[in-house]
Amino acid sequence: MKDRSNWAGNYTYSSAGVRYPRTVEEVQKIVSGASKVKALGSRHSFNDIADSTGDQVSLEQFDVAPVIDPERRTLTVHGGVKYGHLCEQLHRAGYALHNMASLPHISVAGACATATHGSGDANGNLATAVSAIEFVTASGDLEVLSRDRDGDRFCGAVVGLGALGIVTGLTLNVVPAFDMRQDVYENLPFAQVESHFDSIESSAYSVSLFTDWRSDRFTQVWLKRIVAEGSTFETPPELSAATPAPANRHPIGGLPAEPCTVQMGVPGPWYARLPHFRMEFTPSSGNELQTEYLVPRPQAVQAIKAVDRMRDRIAPLLLVSEIRTIAADDLWMSPCYRQACVGIHFTWTKDWEAVRQLLPLIEGALEPFDARPHWGKLFTMSAQRVQSLYPKLPEFQQLLRDYDPHGKFRNAFLDTYVEG
Repeated sequence: MKDRSNWAGNYTYSSAGVRYPRTVEEVQKIVSGASKVKALGSRHSFNDIADSTGDQVSLEQFDVAPVIDPERRTLTVHGGVKYGHLCEQLHRAGYALHNMASLPHISVAGACATATHGSGDANGNLATAVSAIEFVTASGDLEVLSRDRDGDRFCGAVVGLGALGIVTGLTLNVVPAFDMRQDVYENLPFAQVESHFDSIESSAYSVSLFTDWRSDRFTQVWLKRIVAEGSTFETPPELSAATPAPANRHPIGGLPAEPCTVQMGVPGPWYARLPHFRMEFTPSSGNELQTEYLVPRPQAVQAIKAVDRMRDRIAPLLLVSEIRTIAADDLWMSPCYRQACVGIHFTWTKDWEAVRQLLPLIEGALEPFDARPHWGKLFTMSAQRVQSLYPKLPEFQQLLRDYDPHGKFRNAFLDTYVEG
């Protein structure tokens, strides 16, 4: 049996074991014969959202080639594929995805199910690229929902939290392939972010602000820009008083930059610039915990200031914090449902007991801004509070009853935060 822990090693699954089907038919047979079962993606969630008292099902051994439809500009993939294994092939065919997360190591199905996101004022989370979803329901039947045909039901199913079934296929909208460059600036004064947050965030296709909350400055700003053919763009000598980094950087100060995607304005394909980390290296620092809260975009600066007032409590436990913007969407269980958001992300040292005591203080500071926790990361917010933040939760609960009336895919996480 493979390692029964998640990627970070902070959570050990309690499931009976992992099944590795190779076909949709095998998934249907496993599901129809199970009393409890759950999909297992790339193990990058930090909580128990993917656990089960029965078996887990991994689709990593599926051998189904991606299918590109040039006429519809779509890409159909199987449920176990990871972004890093998919994107180079897509690029060679002349297409791209609109965005990627910081890690290319995550599975497409798992990222979409948890509303995982990249960055950019005009860029919705990764699930917003989905135009159709195929999944095996509790009865073992194969269900296909599409945006064009199924409307609201589709919008409820895409960010499904693993609650509706085992996702065996996704169809994604694609765009023409493009090149990008990545520039990093250092030492951005907090006062500049407070005064010019919108202009800084709109200065590139994707923008990430990094800080360790140890001073009144953001340590790094990562700007990812599309490179037009024949462009002669020159890196400005200053970004709101921040200056260009003299060499490639890792977001966590003191770590070597080799695992990171190429910076210094060197052009390259979209899939080699949109993520922060390269597929061939261990992502991030590995030995860590992660938390993220998403707040409405209009309240971003006030929310950042609320966190900054806690810097003395946060800094001793922190590796790095990242702030990014995400566009609004219409997916029921997405934190960005009908509101553009700003994600305030924390990468912690691996000291759960200390982090567990700190999180309620951060959540209390962010409560006035209706902060929603990332579904796949660590939080201590009460179930009642989480549920109050999702206006379409009653409709999602009904969707669960329609597809899984006896709770085959339910687990402790869903019982707590969705069913209550």
